[in-house]
Amino acid sequence: MSAERLRLEPIRRIEGVIALPGSKSLSNRVLLLAALAHGVTVAENLLDSDDVRVMVAALTRIGVTVEGDLAAARLVIHGLGGPLPGGEHKLFLGNAGTALRPLTAVLAAGKGRYVVDGVHRMRERPIGDLVDGLRQLGARIEYLGHEGYPPLRLDADGLRGGRVVISGKTSSQFVSAILMAAPLARDTVTVEIADRLVSRPYVDMTIALMERFGVTVDAPADREFRIPAGQGYRSPGKIMVEGDASSASYFLAGAAITGGKVRVEGVGRPSLQGDARFSEILERMGAQVRWAPDAIEVQGSGEPLRAVDADLESMPDAAMTLAVTALFADGPTTLRGIANWRFKETDRMAAMAAELGKLGGTCEVGADSLTVFPPPRIRSADIATYDDHRMAMAFSLAACGGEPITILDPGCVAKTFPDYFDQLARLTRPQPAASFIVARCDSSGGTHGKSRAEDSFGGKITYPLLVETIRRYRDEAQARNHPDPDALDRKRVLQRLATELKTDDDELALRGFDRAYRLNIEGI
Repeated sequence: MSAERLRLEPIRRIEGVIALPGSKSLSNRVLLLAALAHGVTVAENLLDSDDVRVMVAALTRIGVTVEGDLAAARLVIHGLGGPLPGGEHKLFLGNAGTALRPLTAVLAAGKGRYVVDGVHRMRERPIGDLVDGLRQLGARIEYLGHEGYPPLRLDADGLRGGRVVISGKTSSQFVSAILMAAPLARDTVTVEIADRLVSRPYVDMTIALMERFGVTVDAPADREFRIPAGQGYRSPGKIMVEGDASSASYFLAGAAITGGKVRVEGVGRPSLQGDARFSEILERMGAQVRWAPDAIEVQGSGEPLRAVDADLESMPDAAMTLAVTALFADGPTTLRGIANWRFKETDRMAAMAAELGKLGGTCEVGADSLTVFPPPRIRSADIATYDDHRMAMAFSLAACGGEPITILDPGCVAKTFPDYFDQLARLTRPQPAASFIVARCDSSGGTHGKSRAEDSFGGKITYPLLVETIRRYRDEAQARNHPDPDALDRKRVLQRLATELKTDDDELALRGFDRAYRLNIEGI
């Protein structure tokens, strides 16, 4: 793999077991709350990524004592027992929204003078709703560039408390940021959502973590939160960061697409993360899903995935995985509730439509939705990633379509999952070089699906025979007491097929591209 591009060879199947790295969103929240808490916190299974390293560097620069090695996924944070210490600091936070936004709120709740900035793309990501909310609580913040966007200058002298009305339709991170800063205010803070709250599970995650650190958040109404005065964060002693459900989505979707079986460990049914519910979408598409307290298992059926119409407002990151998965569905798939894609690491709505088009898919883009029409056949393409880690990881699944896919700037995955492509390779069974079209065949020799298989490949099939899957052949042979014993012997069946297909390879590997059945028989 070069730093500029990574060629992914066609993937036949994705299967195996993977222990998930820690959640980015949980890791940065845990680090910030631990810094504000009374006592020492041992945080385990932290995500070693660019975004989390940015948060650790910022806390250390301000004066928080952090011990340990993030590469070992374990840090010891010595809490300050209150607001961050005063001082004058310039903090560069890259493109890490989970660091810049909550830190802005927490810095405003303390004392000191700060400049908060990020990369060019962060300067394009709106922060006006958060600044307006903090100003209602008494914060002194000014914009150093364009109104409503970083960089910011804070002349911090604490937050007085009171009632704050804030929009929740652009990013739930704004609401989470004010909630985390609220216990540091002098008086009770009441947060009212002026409109609707996108990605509600992320706010629920924030509240659950605050409670782990000893702070109670009341919810007297559906769009209202109340943080009584006089509370302070207290260390839970040791805390284990849950595995990243967004990262889990790529492997689980890969299993559903290719007919494999994948078990992800570190996140399960009681997960705090909205993206853990992505498996329910895969189940609607035809995959089998098994839940455990700390694991999720998905097994693909080997058939084409069913197209769905899904509201993904609670899982905007996993929605990107679904957009690529939709290339393998039996019809158009519509993703709804994704308007805030436009304000992420890149304009994901435009980026996703452009790259899906390279693969042969077509898209209809709405104000809050994307409809993906799968192509008859996925094309090989160079995928631009726009310095967006989730573009790189989601589009790796396109290699399941039988053609090589090149990911440009694969190193951008360091933001949340530095060894993603190594882990994908570990769970991948490549498409073999010798491959043949497969269509369903009944025991009398009649074939079904030839025309659809031809459509799938965009041309006439010239092979002398369309062969059945061994599993289907074996099941039918046993059910009908088929007289040919070779039908029950995999090696001898393969040898016979090699002869019929005029090849010397007696270990034929068959891949299924018939869009009517999408049969995948290797490993049976």
